[in-house]
Amino acid sequence: MSVAGRRFGLFAGLAVGVAVVDQFTKLWVDAAFQLAWTRAPAPGLADPTPVLGDVVRIAKSYNDGGLFGLFDASAPVLAAASLVVIGLLVYAQARSGASAPLVTTVALGLLLGGAVGNLADRIRLGFVVDFVDMGMGDVRWFAFNVADAALSVAILALLLTAFWPRRAPAGGGDR
Repeated sequence: MSVAGRRFGLFAGLAVGVAVVDQFTKLWVDAAFQLAWTRAPAPGLADPTPVLGDVVRIAKSYNDGGLFGLFDASAPVLAAASLVVIGLLVYAQARSGASAPLVTTVALGLLLGGAVGNLADRIRLGFVVDFVDMGMGDVRWFAFNVADAALSVAILALLLTAFWPRRAPAGGGDR
């Protein structure tokens, strides 16, 4: 198999892996936990379940908006945008093949898996299931899920490659 073929296999494998783990964790959390508050107790919501004390908790919530709860009640628009992004990610990986750094292939695979995982929720449920609650005391991050974590790691990796591009091979000169 060519390098480009192996890269596409890695890209697709990461995407499928992220999407599957994301969907299984969301199904488990949705079945096993009640909706929970994150920053302060709220009527009708359960207490978060500690995983690592107060630092990491399971606090199930439903997000019908986008990243960090932005664009409230816009799941259909975000689903359509996700389809466009998915197409662009597959095109970008197919076009770059083996010419892009390996970290780019990994990042694109994580992006695709995260996009597919959250798209599956929006299509199936009309919202995304979030459940990882991190922070200390009242200082908390926004609840997120496996797909969101993959998206965040991928964006960080792409930013790092933009700031630290790969160098030309040693012994150089144009040949």
